[in-house]
Amino acid sequence: MSHGLVVVGGSYAAAQIAASAREQGYAEPIRIVSEEPRGPYQRPPLSKGYLAGKVLPAALPLRSEAFYRDSKVELILGARAESIDLSGRSVVLSDGRRLAFDRLALATGARPRPLPVPGGGLEGVLFLRSLADADALRTRLAEATDVVIVGAGFIGLEFASVAVAAGKKVTVVEMQDRVLARAVAPGLAAFIADVHRAKGLDIRLGATVKELRGNRRVESVICGDGTSIRADLVLLAIGVIPNVELAQAAGLACQDGIIVDRFATTSDPRIVSAGDCTRHPSAYADQPLRLESVQNALDQAKTAAATISGVAKPYDTVPWFWSDQYDLKLQMVGLAAGHDSAVTRGTPSDGRFSVFYYRRGSLIAIDSVNKPGEHMLGRKLLTARLSPTPEQAADSGFDLQGLMAKA
Repeated sequence: MSHGLVVVGGSYAAAQIAASAREQGYAEPIRIVSEEPRGPYQRPPLSKGYLAGKVLPAALPLRSEAFYRDSKVELILGARAESIDLSGRSVVLSDGRRLAFDRLALATGARPRPLPVPGGGLEGVLFLRSLADADALRTRLAEATDVVIVGAGFIGLEFASVAVAAGKKVTVVEMQDRVLARAVAPGLAAFIADVHRAKGLDIRLGATVKELRGNRRVESVICGDGTSIRADLVLLAIGVIPNVELAQAAGLACQDGIIVDRFATTSDPRIVSAGDCTRHPSAYADQPLRLESVQNALDQAKTAAATISGVAKPYDTVPWFWSDQYDLKLQMVGLAAGHDSAVTRGTPSDGRFSVFYYRRGSLIAIDSVNKPGEHMLGRKLLTARLSPTPEQAADSGFDLQGLMAKA
């Protein structure tokens, strides 16, 4: 008897592994196990459109009920995978059930990083990762007057734009010397910070939090220099921790993520993994990466499904990301870390431009602000390993599309 595939996780990667496995002819049973009470859903809108009321709950599911029914994919919801029995080829669930498998896929994602300071458990101190988190945050935001966000990454700044637009007094506390320190280069970071400040956001860089104070409910944030900031809502947005405990306990190789090869295979050949929880080799970096993006989750999941289906399909997609803040659409392709030069195409003062990043004369990444056409072209250029010269990239009159035609 075939036990088929068990997918652990309720993420983009989990849904895509199941869908792609079926598309590639995998005919055995497929079961998705998620501790959330609902099937896999979109998460990017949770920090933007959903909080602002522009995206309704009905628009969030990644796949319809009909898809799971017609594809014969069983959803096991509200059950946590507690352990993996490798010798018995089974997953033990929190409700005592044991699911036997022939192949196992881990799409366990990541969880918000806690802030280890006094007062972290006060009412009104929230995270944003799940739909339940977003619902709680939206309710609190409607009642709040003074909002403090700890962390100036994508989640923090996206929520800041929603809170500012809602008329709240909003302060961002960031320990680094610029916003989006892990994601964009200093020049673009300064541009984005200026946009936020012009909207009324108070950004405090090089600042730490040493305590959250209040009587049952948070009332203030105490910074490392002793400054007190009034707050009746605090969002902790200081990054995530990959959920590797299940894999680690089973003896799989892990290092800030579940280690996989180019085919999404873990150190156990029967088990694949995809999404935010993995560390994988990349043709676009000098060392293995752990990427937190929808693109990575979907494309790596397709590779994992191909491996399950017996098809050798290495994961070699160029990384890309996006973020919406106010009327800015920030789109990034490639990895700018380690660049030694950069040129700007367009005019930042117009709010429409791209920054091209180079290392040893070769294009490695492009960040675009309100230039979706250049972002899409950048994805094609980097995938094809085509590199305009810095002079060509900086010249708005130069036909970058022509490079693709000549390739």
